[in-house]
Amino acid sequence: MRDTAAGRRLLITRWLAGPGVRPPEGGGRGRCRGKRPTSTNRDRPRRRPPPRVDAVGGLAQLTEQGLIAPDWAEALAPVEDRVVALGDFLRAEVAAGRGYQPAGDRVFRAFARPLSQVRVLVVGQDPYPNPRHPIGLCFAVEADVRPLPPSLVNIYKELASDVGVTPPEHGDLSAWTDQGVMLLNRVLTVRPGDSGSHRGQGWEHVTACAIEALVRRAEAGAPMAAILWGSDARGLAKHLGPIPAVESAHPSPLSAYRGFFGSRPFSRVNELLVAQGAEPVDWSLPA
Repeated sequence: MRDTAAGRRLLITRWLAGPGVRPPEGGGRGRCRGKRPTSTNRDRPRRRPPPRVDAVGGLAQLTEQGLIAPDWAEALAPVEDRVVALGDFLRAEVAAGRGYQPAGDRVFRAFARPLSQVRVLVVGQDPYPNPRHPIGLCFAVEADVRPLPPSLVNIYKELASDVGVTPPEHGDLSAWTDQGVMLLNRVLTVRPGDSGSHRGQGWEHVTACAIEALVRRAEAGAPMAAILWGSDARGLAKHLGPIPAVESAHPSPLSAYRGFFGSRPFSRVNELLVAQGAEPVDWSLPA
């Protein structure tokens, strides 16, 4: 299968569909769209259903499609069973008509950049519940989403105050990931319109495994720093080992004035990186 957006969507559909479950009609492109023509030739061989993409085997195939970096697939191998169970859970959510966010080919987007390139970890809670908002990177949204989520608006205010960056009108933070900033939610999916609905389903074990992998890199001497916003994220500080962290209140309007504004997370993280001999992050974003 070629490495195209359509191919990645089909791969995720196969992972979620499982054996004996056909993807919805019209859910793909090309040969996957619409009803099959009726054949009058009884001897015509039937097509076999696509193989299920499961767990570590699934992670390997997702790696081939560029959805997960190879070193992340290796690091997540210990939570193979959790990934299998989560695939089953998401399939059940779709079958029940509830669905989930972000789109299937973006669930593991935080793991698309190699583990070996990560130097800053930003921890979020779970995806935005608003339709079309989640893109697989914590706090980020699709470039055409308006208005921006209030938490992101406050992040942009602090960005301008801290390092003098003029915020863009969009909320796509993927340029930060190009510089080794991992925007990781503790829970990678959510039911549309129902904040926190996928907590306790197993994602916490998967992302804890990811954080442990980052700690091992830091213990081996790789420059690393973390940004922890809010009580949930700050609770991870004791698990970060040698990784220094900048902690503050959450950028939500409910708490931004209780310690987020004025916390200077961007310049302070750069100071931590420079102290470890690494280049600072350019926090500017394209217009």
